[in-house]
Amino acid sequence: MIGVSPAAAPRVALVHYWLIAMRGGERVLEQLLDMFPGADVFTHVYDPDKVSEKIRAANVRETFIGRLPGARRHYQKYLPLMPMALEELDLREYDLVISSESGPAKGIITRPDALHLCYCHSPMRYLWDHYHDYKATAGTVSRALMPALFHRLRQWDVNSASRVDGIVANSHFIAQRIRKVWGREARVVHPPVAVDAFKPAGDVTDRYLWISQMTPYKRADVALEAFNRLGVPALMVGDGEMFDYVQTRAGPNVEVRKRLSFDELKRAYATCRALVFTPEEDFGIVPVEANASGRPVIAFGRGGVLDSIVDGRTGLFFHQQTADALCECLHRFDAWLPSFDPEVAVSNAARFSPQAFAAGIREALEFHSGHASRKVA
Repeated sequence: MIGVSPAAAPRVALVHYWLIAMRGGERVLEQLLDMFPGADVFTHVYDPDKVSEKIRAANVRETFIGRLPGARRHYQKYLPLMPMALEELDLREYDLVISSESGPAKGIITRPDALHLCYCHSPMRYLWDHYHDYKATAGTVSRALMPALFHRLRQWDVNSASRVDGIVANSHFIAQRIRKVWGREARVVHPPVAVDAFKPAGDVTDRYLWISQMTPYKRADVALEAFNRLGVPALMVGDGEMFDYVQTRAGPNVEVRKRLSFDELKRAYATCRALVFTPEEDFGIVPVEANASGRPVIAFGRGGVLDSIVDGRTGLFFHQQTADALCECLHRFDAWLPSFDPEVAVSNAARFSPQAFAAGIREALEFHSGHASRKVA
């Protein structure tokens, strides 16, 4: 056990940055709740209407951030207060703490004999690699305050990383980022993907599929320009500030949808000619879902996709985030496609199952508890 007698069950706390939508990080939290039934969940801001039934069934507690005016909509404006909010949490009764880090979550203070494992989706992008992008789009007052304020937040971010007993990254790309900004080594455990929910279909079409949030860094514009230029049939799915841009510029060969039902999504994956994936992602669940559906992926070859897609076997990479590079890759794809084996893609996707995630987390806990001369029950 971790700091308790053998007869007692360890108390587990899960710390998640904020709970205001269901995305990849929240799917990780769901899997952790399956692994640790009865765990308490701590978060800065919680909107029960925006999360799954599984998360709503847990005992979720907010930091004081959640009680501040407009926190559910404007939580990011309270970023400077979040380190203090985390350190004010009283976690003395917990033997095991797992923090889910993308916004501030790992900076909690645990008992000296408790084990703290951080599952890192990414070091905070606001502070590090996307800092200048956020600064450029900030208001006048925020832009003036950011240099001094974020300098202090970076210091806290690095210092709080030293409190953690062990760090797990969701991809080798993120492990490299952790090494650079925190100076810590991280084991890699890929996030869970519900691969069994997706199946190949026999009636594959000639239509390409692009699916993601339509925000600038996802580079929907790159895919749209390539589809328009080549005149190939395509379905583009997603919502965000670029939706109107995509919809108004889409040629007659491109269908644009804000969202699909889950049944429609499974059908779109299974019948597409290929998934086109243009962003540089920390991991990227969408390419795995496409492979699980027996379809290849044409992806920008940087980031987490290097872990999930096997170039030349389960998809093809293009190496510049431009329409020219994507068009060239689409031409290569035509010649390569007859050698693609859907069964190889499905087998590749199986590496990212919830069972594989759970096994990886258990191994990480065993390693770090043993390293600290502790035993995890």
